[in-house]
Amino acid sequence: MENREMDEVLKKAEVLIEALPYIQQFNRKIIVVKYGGSAMSNEELQRNVIKDVTLLKLVGFKPIIVHGGGKAISRWVEKAGKEPKFINGLRVTDEETMEIAEMVLSRVGKQLVSMVEELGVRAVSISGKDGGLLKCEKKYSNGEDIGFVGNITDVDPKIIYDLLDKDFLPIIAPIGLDNRFNTYNINADDAACAIAKAVGANKLVFLTDTEGLYKDFNDKSSFISRITAEDADKLIADGLIGGGMLPKLNNCTSAVKNGVEKVHILDGRIPHSMLLEIFTNNGIGTAIVEKI
Repeated sequence: MENREMDEVLKKAEVLIEALPYIQQFNRKIIVVKYGGSAMSNEELQRNVIKDVTLLKLVGFKPIIVHGGGKAISRWVEKAGKEPKFINGLRVTDEETMEIAEMVLSRVGKQLVSMVEELGVRAVSISGKDGGLLKCEKKYSNGEDIGFVGNITDVDPKIIYDLLDKDFLPIIAPIGLDNRFNTYNINADDAACAIAKAVGANKLVFLTDTEGLYKDFNDKSSFISRITAEDADKLIADGLIGGGMLPKLNNCTSAVKNGVEKVHILDGRIPHSMLLEIFTNNGIGTAIVEKI
């Protein structure tokens, strides 16, 4: 073997050795992965994410995927001759749009199951309606009725525990029922956060369209690789966090305050970003923790 080939082999061995203590530390621990954004629209990235989650399963983690599907829902709404409408970032969801959303999210879930099963791991696609997983109430946008958009009021994780105990990988669509059994579309970030808290997840991972958290998004040198939930709340209070990152960071700090050991914000557009964050000493995204 040539020296160059030997160096490449040794580098691979070093990566495996670096990952070993993390594999030991998180063996049999639950990790919730919120999967959406650009990582879902690109087939190659989609397969990379599924490979990562499947690897986590095979090395001893108990992963749970909570997926979105907003872009696909908008495409099918347009095919039905309707124009997608949003108010304050929330999809206005009338009865017909709710039917489309449920069909699209079910289809996305089954596609993800196929990818996981192809890699040799058993998976089951469910929604928050199954087993009474996600109970919700109507959500309003600044007092305005936006239709069948739900705010989670309760999580019953029994069906998730049953699937994990039977060695299945749960893949969950963010749809829930109210106390009159009406169907509601739920923000996937909210669903992932609520589920992570309910199952006492060790980790919650948000795959996003940004590298992580910045104190000033326009200043790349202000990137934050690790921050406490308390300090993250201070950034929010000081008005330094805005746009789509604001509700996401609120979810992150809420999860940490409610028992989730660590929350990661990662760029889902980077191949294998999840593995790089979890199994290397430096990581590549932002980690939110209770204390440093």
